[in-house]
Amino acid sequence: MNGKEVFRFACRAVPQSIESALEKAGLSGSSIDWLLLHQANQRIIDAVASRLEVPSERVISNLANYGNTSAASIPLALDEAVRTGKVQPGHIIAAAGFGAGLTWGSAIMRWG
Repeated sequence: MNGKEVFRFACRAVPQSIESALEKAGLSGSSIDWLLLHQANQRIIDAVASRLEVPSERVISNLANYGNTSAASIPLALDEAVRTGKVQPGHIIAAAGFGAGLTWGSAIMRWG
């Protein structure tokens, strides 16, 4: 695995994917209450947040506590954010996963 290429790929593809999902949902980037990314690397999380102009206080990250929990990272981080009261009903969450084979996907959710 070429770490530099994975970093570049994630920092390019993930913001584009989230912007496309927002457009399809009829929302703008300013509508995002929370940014929730695959918890693989804090530098990637920070870079994507910066490119999307999402302030760090609106980024869900538990990477420092648990490390990369692979495919479970988004649901685990979301569960923790809900249990601690960060995520509230009606909040808009922009989520994106990326990984094996340089694949990616995004979803925009309104928390119920």
